[in-house]
This record gives sequence, C-alpha cells and structure tokens, in this order.
Amino acid sequence: MKAVIMAGGEGTRLRPLTSNQPKPMIPIANRPMMEHVVHLLAANGFDDIVVTVAFLADAVRNYFGDGREFGVKMSYATEESPLGTAGSVLNARDQLTERFLVISGDVVTDIDLSSVLAFHDANDAMATIALKAMENPLEFGIVITRPDGSIERFLEKPTWGQVFSDTVNTGVYVLEPEVFDFIPAGRPVDFSSEVFPALLDAGKRLFGCVVEGYWEDVGTLGAYLAAHTDVLDSKAEVDIPGFRLRPGVWLGEGVEVDPSAVIEGPAVIGDYARIGAGARLGPYSVLGANVRVGPEATLERSVVHDNCLVGPAVSLRGCVIGRSSDLRRGARCEEGVVLGDRCRVGADALLSEGVKVYPSKTVERGAVVNSSIIWETRAARNLFGMGGSVSGLANVDISPELAVRLSMAYAATLPKGSHVVTSRDTSRAARVLKRAIMVGLNCSGVDVDDLEATSMPVTRFAIRTTRAQGGVSVRLAHEDAQSVVIRFLDPDGLDIDESAQRKIERLLSREDFRRALAGEIGDLEFPARVLERYVATITSAVDLAPVRSARFKLVVDYAYGTSSFVMPNVLAKLTADVLAVNPYAATAQAMGFDRGVQTERVSELVRSSGAHVGAVIEPGGETVALVDDLGRVLSDRAAAFAMLQLVLATSDSPRIAFPVSAPAAAAAMCEAVGAKVVWAKMSTSHLMELATSGEVDFAVGLDGGFIFADVLPAYDAATTLVKLLSMSAETGLRLSKLADMAPETHLVHRRVGTPWEAKGLVMRSVVELVHGAELILIDGVKIPLDGGWVLVMPDPDDPYTHLWVEAATAEAAAARAVEWASRIEGIISPWASGGRAGALS
Repeated sequence: MKAVIMAGGEGTRLRPLTSNQPKPMIPIANRPMMEHVVHLLAANGFDDIVVTVAFLADAVRNYFGDGREFGVKMSYATEESPLGTAGSVLNARDQLTERFLVISGDVVTDIDLSSVLAFHDANDAMATIALKAMENPLEFGIVITRPDGSIERFLEKPTWGQVFSDTVNTGVYVLEPEVFDFIPAGRPVDFSSEVFPALLDAGKRLFGCVVEGYWEDVGTLGAYLAAHTDVLDSKAEVDIPGFRLRPGVWLGEGVEVDPSAVIEGPAVIGDYARIGAGARLGPYSVLGANVRVGPEATLERSVVHDNCLVGPAVSLRGCVIGRSSDLRRGARCEEGVVLGDRCRVGADALLSEGVKVYPSKTVERGAVVNSSIIWETRAARNLFGMGGSVSGLANVDISPELAVRLSMAYAATLPKGSHVVTSRDTSRAARVLKRAIMVGLNCSGVDVDDLEATSMPVTRFAIRTTRAQGGVSVRLAHEDAQSVVIRFLDPDGLDIDESAQRKIERLLSREDFRRALAGEIGDLEFPARVLERYVATITSAVDLAPVRSARFKLVVDYAYGTSSFVMPNVLAKLTADVLAVNPYAATAQAMGFDRGVQTERVSELVRSSGAHVGAVIEPGGETVALVDDLGRVLSDRAAAFAMLQLVLATSDSPRIAFPVSAPAAAAAMCEAVGAKVVWAKMSTSHLMELATSGEVDFAVGLDGGFIFADVLPAYDAATTLVKLLSMSAETGLRLSKLADMAPETHLVHRRVGTPWEAKGLVMRSVVELVHGAELILIDGVKIPLDGGWVLVMPDPDDPYTHLWVEAATAEAAAARAVEWASRIEGIISPWASGGRAGALS
C-alpha cells in the first residue's frame, strides 16, 4: 500500500530555521523530521512512498533519493505553486490508483498507523482521520465524532467557548481514490476546511480513529524544543542515532569528550563532535555532527545543528543554533534565542531572550542584542586585522575556498607574470592553506617561488633579494593553535599597507579576479640557497672575531618553530656553545606556544649550565624573549632597555624609533647621548616602514621585537641574537648588568568598552577635554602630563578604547588609569543612554 508524505510546506513560523531549508528537513535528534516519518511508515508496512514537494524541493530529493537507503521506494510530485494539503495530493493522483495513507513530513509521532488502516477497513470508510486527544486543542482543528467513530462536525481553530471535544486532526489520513472527485483542480485546496466538510455534506463514510501514542505538530520554535525534550525523555519512540552510553545519553561515531567535561543528560552528541575541557552539557542538549564545544562552555536545553563552533566559555540556554554557525569566546544566548544557518556571534556578545538572528548575519564582539536581526546584514568590519594580516580559525574562518579567493584578489593587484614568494610554518593547517593560496596565485597568472617551511625573516629577505613583487606567509597564531594568520608582503618584504589591504578587500567582495588562460597559468619554483645568503648577510653585519673569542654559552629554545632551520647555521658561524631546546620544526608546534612556560624552562637551564644568555624564539622567528646570565627572565620592556643601552654604547649618534607608547625614559636615554628619537605608530608595520625608508638605524618594539636596519628592516630574532652577542663582546656588558642599569618605569594599560558608533565621539571629546595642551597625534591622542603621559587610542578590530598611562610611581599610574577610564566612560554613558548602545549587524 502506498503512502503520501506532504513535504511542501515553507514553515514560516519556524524561521529562521526554515529560511533556507524546508521544514521537513529540520533535524529532530540529529535526523530530519521526515526521516523519522519514513522510518515509521516502513515499520508499519508502507514501503512505497510518494513525496509531495514544493519549497526548496531539491533539499528533500537530494537527501532521500529513491528511498533505497531507507528501505523504501520513493517518488516525487512537485508543486509549481502552493496547492494546499489536498491540492498537493491531487497533484500526485497518477501514482495513487488504490487506497493510500497521507501523513505530514513535519511531525514527530509514533502512532500505530496499521491500526488506523485496520479501523478504516472495518468501517468500509472513504476517508479515515487519525485523531489525538490533546490537553490544549486551540491551535488545532477539532473533530467531533459519534460513538461509532463517524464524524459529526469539524471546528477549525476554535475558541475555548467552542471546544466541545479534545480530539484533534493529526493530519494522518487513510483515503480511497474516490476522494479525488471532491478536490477541485487548479487552485489551493485544504483537506480539513474544504474536502472533508464536502464529504460530510455528500453523506460519504467519513470516520475518525482516536489513536494512542505520541504526536507533536512541530509548528513553532517552542514546539521544536518541546519535541526534543519529549524524544529524549522517551515519550516518543523514535530512532536516535548513536551508541547509548548510558540511559539518556547517545554518542555518535568518532566523538571526543575531554575527561573533565560533564555530560548530565539526557543528551545526544552527533558524529565526530568534540567536547572541550571543563565544558558542561546540561539536560536536553543535542549536538549535531562535527560540532566543536570549547573549554568551559555551558549548554542546557539547547539544540546545536551540524558543523557549529561553540567557543570557550560560551553559554547557551534554551536555544537553537543553525548549521555552520560560529559563537566565539564568552558569547551568551538566553532563553528562546534562535540563530539561522552560518551566523557568527562575536566574543562576549549577549543575545537577549527571544532574539532571532536570520542566516548569515554577524553579531559583533561585545554587542548586546535585544531585538531580532532579520534583513539587515553586515560582514565583519575588516578582513585585515590590527597587524595587517588575515586571521581566524583554520578550516572554519579561513577555509581553503577563502584562501584561494583571497590569493586571487591579491594577485589581481599585481601585474600578470609577477613573482610571489610563499612560505609557511610546519603545521598541517598552514601547509594545506598555503597550497590553496598557491593555486589561486597560479590561476591568476602569477609565478610562485615557494620557500616551503621557513621563518618570516627569511621570507622577507627572499622577497627583498630576488625578483619577487610580493609574498604570502601562512602560520599558526601564537596565542591560539587552532587559528592561522595569513600575511601579505610588499616588494620590500614588509606587510602591505592599509591602502593595499583595502584594495584586496574590494576585489574580494566583488570577486573581481583575473583568470589566466591555460597558457598563462603561473609556474611554481623552489628557489635555491636563500638560507645560505640570509645567514651570510647577518654574519657579515658584525665583527665575528670578538664574538668567537668570547666563547659565549647560550640556551636557545626554538619552540618547535621554523627558526630551527635557521639558527644552527647562524650560531655555527659564531662558534658559540649552544644548548638547544625544542630544536626540531615539527607538528608539535600545533600544541601551542606558551611563552611563560618556555622562558621559565630556559631560565632553569641558564642557571644550571652557567650560560651567558638564554633566549626563547617565537615559532615564526621574529621576536625573542631574553633570559640574563643570572637566570632572570627579562620583560619585553626590560629587554628593550638592555638592547637600547648596547646600541647607544656601540653606535655613533644612532637614529632610534620607538612606538608612541614607549616609556619616557627611553627617549631621555637617547637624548642624553645625542641620539635622534623618531616616534612611530603602535603597529609593527610602521616601525618596518621607518627602517626601510632609511630614517632610522634601530627600532625598538615593546613585544620582544627589534629591527637592525643594516641587516633587515623587520623584526628578526636571529639578527637580534647575533647583534646582542656582538655588542656584548664589544662592551663587555652582560645582560644582568644591563638589566640592573635599566630605569624604573610605571606603565598601566587598560581597555574601556566602547561601542563602534561611539569611538569617534570618544576621541573628539578627549581632544576637547585637554584643549590647549601640547598633544602628540602620531597614533591616537597622547597627552603629556606631570611625570608621565596618557595615550588614548581606539581599537581597530574590537569595541574597545585602549588607555596607556605612565606616571612617576606605580600608585600614581594606577590612579591616573582609573581617572581616565572614568572620563572615557563618562563620555560614553550619555551617548548610550540615548538608546544607541551596542553594536550589532
């Protein structure tokens, strides 16, 4: 016997979940609702199924195919325009020549369909309606029957004053083909409101069969969550995929759960999901396939569809999260929140109760969202971050598809036939994404010189000393081993400037790519002897004789990075005695770079070995953390003062660049010996620009980075170590002595939450607040004050204002920071009270 599944509804009340998928395909316990219906039909002997489809019909066809995978035979009848429940069945009339059963594809039920069929046969009925007693029948069509089961009357969506029965129409019918004579063709027709009343008026045998079991019309978002609760409580007998770990907890294939995670249950965890350390899955949590739950995240009574990322410390309660959505650290979704597919919620954002976010929308970091986001949309504010790079989670934010498109946009800014140098670290993520980038470059007619795995300084050097017009490097982010950073470089080997970044963003958004013909596709080469030339350039910049005579003993931690390819060659020229730590470039880098842990390890080794210097080189080979000969770990500020003293002691009137947030004592040291001070923006790229321009000889970063312009106008840990040893040999000064000579400074850094729309107001108000003062406007607003200064600068990536403060004492600096933070908050508060607080898209 045939069955008809009605699967053509749009499910408007379930939006945004149904914005880009038909209602029957919404998952219940990780299977589409219609799949549960198909299993029910097969279990009751209905193995020949006709599916009526309309809205996004291909989604249904592609999933179920001919039904063979589900143990049934399936065919389809497509509505070109909505025809109603009866009209859609009439559209399949050619396939329904015998008695058949009709059921909705968007219900959750376990009723005994064979009993309805038996009741139909026993009463020789033309039509039999399966009825279910409901506690609250107001939302359904009530059917009133006589004692023999024959139907007396219908009430569609009654008021309480019209509730004369609690039996409702379940949408499950057994029908004879003669029913088609009562369905008008060519217009929408509904069974409940037109066809069945017409049968009743014509005196046809129309019966209602009251059934037992579970039945839920999943017509609203509340009903969707309620259906999950009932399924997990075993009120509905449906097949839940996965291994039953214990009563109420099902695990799919390949699931990884950290031992410290808590699963309270009842819960369903889909195939290949990952649950991080300290995460908690409370009662009635349902995770789809490939969902990743970060450390310390909390979920309760929430349904998360396939391929979602739930970041660390995210909180979800009573929510539904659509497919491939991305919630970042600390985001919170309150009761009734629903996200459509492919939404992104920034870190620390709050979605208030009942908010609905339609597919592909972005909620910015720190936003407070109190109303639904339906039509409006805005992508992330900038593709390029504060460091002039593109970063994000590997294979999530930065996918191979994006890498290809991004490299094609970059290639479109270069002449056809250009050469671009590419490099990476040793991680698998960087390897696969670099390959995608090279494909995009070649397809745009750009030749690639691939250095494979090497450090950033070597990459920059190769660009500057070859025919290259630019470069691309892919590496893991130091602070997050799950994220990658893509850096684009100009012909000087420097990070591209803001104008080049904006050009790439425009080309990417318009997909205005250059596609080379088959004969113009770029070539791939592997340049030789780049490392040897790099080492020769570094070592030729110092007098090696004093360094070799000093017989330095070093402890160097390579952090499993690509510096392990470089530093042995450099240090071998110095004849230094080197104890190497983590000296292999390996995928162990994916374990992450913990500078604090690694410097403490080097500190112990320096003390035990009597080494002159200890160093931890970050995996990319650009910055370095120093340990003095007493085993003391130098802060970046202390290391900067030590290097500055050596440069001043060994150079004649050097030109030295500092970021605008550098302590005042650094400039005072330079001025005392006649050295020229050049102030730079906070960005590393600006320090590199100054070094390239010839304006400075030495640039000091406050993050462990140093630039010696005579070697390479960029951060380079190898050059820094060689120069440090050379200057120490020349002056006889050890790091411990230099650290003790460093002036005492008192700096405080704070962040003040600032909505995007209020950032301009904050900066304008700060300038007005100190009207008449001698301001420094190199980067942000720097205000000289007694014994120090205040620097106010908006964050380009996140909704914050940065506040740097220096004063004569630690107490004064802390008090000054509190004072200025209060001033900034005072500027924001009146603006926010006007109803314009928060930033969302």
